[in-house]
Amino acid sequence: MNDVLPPQTTPVQPPEQQRYADLLVWSTRVGLVVVLLGFAAYVSGQVAPQVPLERLPELWTLSLDQYLAQTGTPTGWGWLALVQRSDFFSLGGIALLAGCSVLCLLSLVPLHAARGDKAFVFVCLADAAVVLLAASGVLTGGH
Repeated sequence: MNDVLPPQTTPVQPPEQQRYADLLVWSTRVGLVVVLLGFAAYVSGQVAPQVPLERLPELWTLSLDQYLAQTGTPTGWGWLALVQRSDFFSLGGIALLAGCSVLCLLSLVPLHAARGDKAFVFVCLADAAVVLLAASGVLTGGH
């Protein structure tokens, strides 16, 4: 009986999987750093927020309409105009984290196109489009 195990081989990842994984790792790290920096700036008071930290307990009891009116907080993508404020800078980090998959999917399009994989090009573009459409707020159904 042979008790010798076969030599271990390192699995080889296809280039599109490696690219997606590498980009996902780095983009989530960047998003997390932005969230943490924004949070640190917010709680330390080093960067002016739109809504001061000490006002939050009183504002938490309000309805959404009352909260928006009292804080001057915009709805939809209006927060982008306030990204220099510490509380909205953190929101920018969250948006980066939410958009990581779109960047990763779009990075695969040239690889699939170079191989002539039209179906995969379509799937990557369609998937990215669905995520972007959902993020756009167009499909909110009047809410």
